[in-house]
Amino acid sequence: MASPETESSPLFRPAGDSAVIIEFGNRLSESISNAVLAFDARLRSFSFPEIVETAPAIRSVFVRFDPLISPPAAMRDKLGELLAERNWLEAPPPDNRRLWRLPAHYGGEAGPDLAEVADLTGMSEDGSIQDHASTRQRVLMLGFAPGFAYLGGLSKAWAIPRLSYVKPKVPPGSISVAVRQTTFSATTIPTGWRTIARTPFLSFDLKNDPPFLLEPGDEITFDPVSEADFAKLAAKTAEGLPIVQPEAIT
Repeated sequence: MASPETESSPLFRPAGDSAVIIEFGNRLSESISNAVLAFDARLRSFSFPEIVETAPAIRSVFVRFDPLISPPAAMRDKLGELLAERNWLEAPPPDNRRLWRLPAHYGGEAGPDLAEVADLTGMSEDGSIQDHASTRQRVLMLGFAPGFAYLGGLSKAWAIPRLSYVKPKVPPGSISVAVRQTTFSATTIPTGWRTIARTPFLSFDLKNDPPFLLEPGDEITFDPVSEADFAKLAAKTAEGLPIVQPEAIT
């Protein structure tokens, strides 16, 4: 990820009359991610009656509030007081993070864009698989679809553009890449990213308790597996059996 940020203060961006977006930076950065997650945790530690929900993203926190309890100006003052408590860009990573080593089958029907991605990154297909799988990536945010994870950050070689069109759908577990990031889904979704692999691990399942397995701040590496091994693991997932046990990050 990028080097630590030097912004002196976050930016407030109104999002209608009942929400605000607080931006901690303008790029992929571990320090920005730490700031986002730390500030979101700080907000959740309070019982502000006017705050309806918060949502941490890659570089910002979305805060929705009830303007009948606290008008926008008053809400901004209250948020400003919390922001002034510390330099949030110096916040450490969140506690209780976990490392997930996820099986993934690269190429073929599971990763139809692998050859094109390898060409764009300047690597061989085997080289791109090894580089992608071995890179320890952080869960930057969850969003877009249930359990959909945005991961970062890959090396500069992976600064490839999104597609110029949207694929109508990719299956659950599809692993796609663009702009030095990786995404993977737990449901069937459309995507404008290039798909290089698929994991039998599903980060969202209503049969699980809790249904969401990943948390922002968790880290992920991928373990390349054969098509046959993928099928065996996918069958276990379909039966509701766990196929991955996360490790605590100390």
